Amino acid sequence: MLSTLKGKVALITGGSRGLGAATAEALAELGADVAISYVASAEKAEAVVEKLKAKGVRAVALRSDQADMASAKPLVDEVVSQMGRLDILVNNAAVVAKGQTVDDPALDTAALDHQWQVNVMGAVATTRAAAPVLSDGGRIIFIGSLNGTHALFPGVADYAGTKAAIIGYAKGVARDLGGRNITVNVVQPGAMPTDMMREVLGERAPDAFLDLHPIRRLATLEEVSALICFLAGPHGGYMTGGVFDVAGGLSI
Repeated sequence: MLSTLKGKVALITGGSRGLGAATAEALAELGADVAISYVASAEKAEAVVEKLKAKGVRAVALRSDQADMASAKPLVDEVVSQMGRLDILVNNAAVVAKGQTVDDPALDTAALDHQWQVNVMGAVATTRAAAPVLSDGGRIIFIGSLNGTHALFPGVADYAGTKAAIIGYAKGVARDLGGRNITVNVVQPGAMPTDMMREVLGERAPDAFLDLHPIRRLATLEEVSALICFLAGPHGGYMTGGVFDVAGGLSI
């Protein structure tokens, strides 16, 4: 196991499954101690923690609802209390509302509002809570979406809007924290084999969608988490305010 992140502590929101869990494992492989948050999947979260501990690092799962902005500071405080510090924040937790065009008479505005609350305001609250305690030279990585810069389908206006908002916020935070050598970047995956993707595309990505990719397949979770680890590691120290696509060329 490489030890480039030994002694560092990472918090990954929404770390009980999908990309969050894969990122937790990847950071642990590099020696980082890892805290993950979850809202409902306690058993899955504890299973991730056991995998992390098996790699020889400290790990903890903490229940926190990102839709509730007031839960952000207690989450961060608990990470620091249990782990002693915070060096890396991965703002991963997000939801996707069922795709409906904005002129749909049955538009589920409550679900869309919840999406904004989790994807934007929850990430903002976590960042605000983490910024004062994050170590100098630390890292903040937002998990966006290619939809943040390219609205790929009808029915994604609100989801795309949440991810576009994250880009602007991340750039501002990069300015705010640059004096402390804290880097802030956005990773924008395309489609990945996650529960969220299945909600949008179904069990199998349609051929017509894959045909839009120069590299005609979905991203693997390992490919996306590898970029996150690079940005979190020592070689990512001069990259800040960036927006990085991991989408098989879908945006070109």
